[in-house]
Amino acid sequence: MVLEIDPKKLLYFAAVIEQGSLNRAARQLSVSQPALSTSMDRLEAELGMQLLERGPKGIVATRKGDILYCHARLIREEIQLAERDLLNADDCRSESIRIGSLPSLASKIVPMALSKWRETHEGGHLEVVENAQVDLLTGLLRRDFDFVIGFTKVFDMLDGLRQRVLFRDTLRVIAGINHPLRKLETLTWADLVKYPWISPTSRRTHTVLDHIMQTMDAPLPQITVCGSVSLLKSLVAETEHLALLPAHAVREEVAEQRLYELPFFDPTLNRDIAVFFREGYVMDQPRKDLVACVTEVGMELCRDREVEELPV
Repeated sequence: MVLEIDPKKLLYFAAVIEQGSLNRAARQLSVSQPALSTSMDRLEAELGMQLLERGPKGIVATRKGDILYCHARLIREEIQLAERDLLNADDCRSESIRIGSLPSLASKIVPMALSKWRETHEGGHLEVVENAQVDLLTGLLRRDFDFVIGFTKVFDMLDGLRQRVLFRDTLRVIAGINHPLRKLETLTWADLVKYPWISPTSRRTHTVLDHIMQTMDAPLPQITVCGSVSLLKSLVAETEHLALLPAHAVREEVAEQRLYELPFFDPTLNRDIAVFFREGYVMDQPRKDLVACVTEVGMELCRDREVEELPV
């Protein structure tokens, strides 16, 4: 069975779902209500399925309509992205630099790098988005970003992308000041996985724990996913949850004794931080300078940490 879908009707369909009314959607789209109603009837007839339910509280999507709406919204966003890129291609317009960053890097390294970059690029326009790496790389492929700062060892999304390592940081096992594990002089993964964990949306915690649990032939601990690093820190401080965060992201909290770094070290906690960009993408000088600032700040913070840990 082959379905032929009119893209314009999809854009109309998305507006109807979001407005919950043919009249409101018609006003938004600048078309007549009868014409919009006819368009929706034809869309349902062409697909041979009911997409909308009309009731006293307005119009809602059926189960199949909800599926179609998800795709209709993405198509509309792609059109908007195309319009934006075409307008940015006009030399008369100022083009923003759009970058994506992992939450764990956006808490310290990226802000410091942006501040350093501003010293020589005062008038530059910047947009920074923090998100899970899979979402960042998907956005990079869709041209949402000029480049993304994330960790390497991503094997399932590199078609059409390139990466260049900038520096190496180390994840630490973070706990509250009064966590029971502080009483143990020697820690093992078996000790750590007895407690619940909080993972940032980067899923790096999942990756490390998956590897360890497979090696130990043991089940994963209870994991709560938290997209906000500040909320993650608060939960760790107030509960018996554990978390993995780079050392530079918790330096202040540890120094002020609001969080505690458990004395646990494992090679799997080392990670390389890289810049990801689309294949064939050529950076101009401001973008190159921004990546250089991220590299410089990252290497400085991580090098300072290594110096602190050298035995006396």
